[in-house]
Amino acid sequence: MRILVLSQYFWPESFIINDIVLTLHEQGHEVVVATGKPNYPDGKLFEGYRLWGTQRERYKSKVEVLRVPLWPRGEGGARNLIFNYLSFVLSGLMFLPWMLRKRKFDAILVFAPSPITQAIPAILLKWLKRAKLALWVQDLWPESLAATGFIRNPRVLKAVGWMVKAIYRCCDLLLVQSRAFIEPVARYAERQKIHYYPNSMDVQSSRVEIDIPQDLIETLDNHFCVTFAGNLGMAQALETLVQAAVHLRDDPHIRLVLVGSGSRLPWLQAQKQARGLDNLILPGRFPMEAMPSIFERSSVLLVSLNAEPIFAQTIPSKIQAYLAAGRPVVAALDGEGARVVQEAKAGVASPAGQVLPLIANIRSMFALSAEARAAMGSSGRAYFAEHFEMQMQTRRLTELLEQACK
Repeated sequence: MRILVLSQYFWPESFIINDIVLTLHEQGHEVVVATGKPNYPDGKLFEGYRLWGTQRERYKSKVEVLRVPLWPRGEGGARNLIFNYLSFVLSGLMFLPWMLRKRKFDAILVFAPSPITQAIPAILLKWLKRAKLALWVQDLWPESLAATGFIRNPRVLKAVGWMVKAIYRCCDLLLVQSRAFIEPVARYAERQKIHYYPNSMDVQSSRVEIDIPQDLIETLDNHFCVTFAGNLGMAQALETLVQAAVHLRDDPHIRLVLVGSGSRLPWLQAQKQARGLDNLILPGRFPMEAMPSIFERSSVLLVSLNAEPIFAQTIPSKIQAYLAAGRPVVAALDGEGARVVQEAKAGVASPAGQVLPLIANIRSMFALSAEARAAMGSSGRAYFAEHFEMQMQTRRLTELLEQACK
């Protein structure tokens, strides 16, 4: 198939769409990526990219990537995020039709974490290219805007709902990353368009040796490390993790290691210093290729989300990464994410936002034998292979796209 992948986020930013694109190419499809200038999550353009103008490059020397200018996220805040979202839409509408002139596609796939507005340029391209349009829904709008407090005005949320309904109407296929997404999406779209298509990751693509700071290696090797990896933002219940560190700081064995960056990293650093939390380790962000080594050295892996109904419907993509790593999981979240961890028999789960049950689960994992924890990890890896393996999932994606094209 000839597939255009449109996403505001792409390599060198760390998103699962990177692996999907490469796997599609390796399975014999002609793939082109249309995206913006990389700046997530720190809000600054990555080295080697300029703010203005379009750019062309090749991902892994294999896949053509077209980049349009956008307003960087900066240090967060509503103003910067709104400019970031709108600039990609406007640049996409302005530049992509010209950059893709004379190119033909069978299908357009939009990878759609927030913002869903990134689908708007794809709608124009759908009509220009006479291609089918598939939207891979990673985040529920307008619900997520209300849950994070980004928008509180009921009238504005209602207007966003109308926009979402219009976008869904223009799509031929709606892929949802969680079964719990089906009903919320169906409130704005025809049910026959909706298909469950979970996130995955390419385990093999991440097997590259990356140097890790020696002090982090020593921490991971010499302590019982509960490692969180990913965005450190508003949705990740970081207050709960800080409170857990406060309760656990007198234990000489246990460390909470939060690997990543995001809008709330400065707050975490301030809390660590103000509360004297030597057991809270904030090593910063590392390339995705470094994660397998960090995971292997960790005792257990941690995932957390706020106690909001919308987050109970989400399966954070880090869960798939944790299962693939074959390490036991401590989940502090509700709903679908907790269900997957428990169904996989890969670890333990506690309600979102509740500190004492989280601490109890961490202590219970510490008390287990290494063999018992290894058995959990093996069970998680087997579950990943059955439900989320990348080659299998990518073949299913192309089957869905081909059905839409008939």
